[in-house]
Amino acid sequence: MEDGINDAPGARRLTPRERSMLGTALLAVARHMQTVNDVRRASGRQRGGREAAIAQALMDVHSSPGLWDAPFLLSNAIVAGVMPRETPRWWVKRRTGGTWRDRTIADDANEDYFHDKLRMTRTVFNAIVTACSLFIQRRLTHYRQLLQPDHIVAYALYRWALGETFESSTSSFGIERSSGIKVVDHVTKVILAAYPEKIAFPTGRRLLQVVRAFGGKGFPNCLGAIDCTHIYVDKPANTPSENYFDRKQQFSVVAQVVVDLDMRVIDVFVGYPGCVHDARVLRNSSLIRRAEAGDIFTADPSSSRGG
Repeated sequence: MEDGINDAPGARRLTPRERSMLGTALLAVARHMQTVNDVRRASGRQRGGREAAIAQALMDVHSSPGLWDAPFLLSNAIVAGVMPRETPRWWVKRRTGGTWRDRTIADDANEDYFHDKLRMTRTVFNAIVTACSLFIQRRLTHYRQLLQPDHIVAYALYRWALGETFESSTSSFGIERSSGIKVVDHVTKVILAAYPEKIAFPTGRRLLQVVRAFGGKGFPNCLGAIDCTHIYVDKPANTPSENYFDRKQQFSVVAQVVVDLDMRVIDVFVGYPGCVHDARVLRNSSLIRRAEAGDIFTADPSSSRGG
């Protein structure tokens, strides 16, 4: 540094012992910060080079007469890239004046966060991450950092739960828009691979429970309730706009969903444009073909009371 900085008016000169102690303390802090960062990123590359660069930068403290020279050196080291910067993570939320906070803190607010942002408990989220981890390929962010499985799954769930634009949601998670699009598609395929039997008609004892429960409500041989809903979308490119314009004057695709007595989804058929009637969707779905082939209903047909 220039002499003009060292000779700032009113600056108290450090004694040799104070300079030595300050330099040692700052070096210890710098090494601790680097160690924490190395553990998080699971990468030991360039560790020796960074430590040497930090040590060299902080050795100047011993010959610096100004009290505030050492913090100045430390800040320069961070700006210059000697000290690694923290990459934004989706679960970081400042407790004052910010949006994100550390999701690992075990308190009621944290559970509320999972319900609010991901529509599930932390326990369910962790179970999904564990099941999907073996299928997930890590992807690079804008910062050349590997995305961890929980980061990837969390972003996809967040996107599905809140329906935010890719521009808005990806910035909240610290990833690129193009990566966000790929992550959602990737996690969709991963969940289907990890849970091949989760969305399926009941069998065995569960089948008997469902049929008995619906029968008690006046619906004999019933396995579930069916209905269609509309998923709103931007108008797909290179297609006639009227095809996706539904009766509510919005662009959408139709989703045919079957649920059991506990509202568990047991069959889904999605993709027809919003203008298509529910009956036509059913006629063209795999559900009707399986029913006609006898793959779903095994009991003899019967009539409900009064019908």
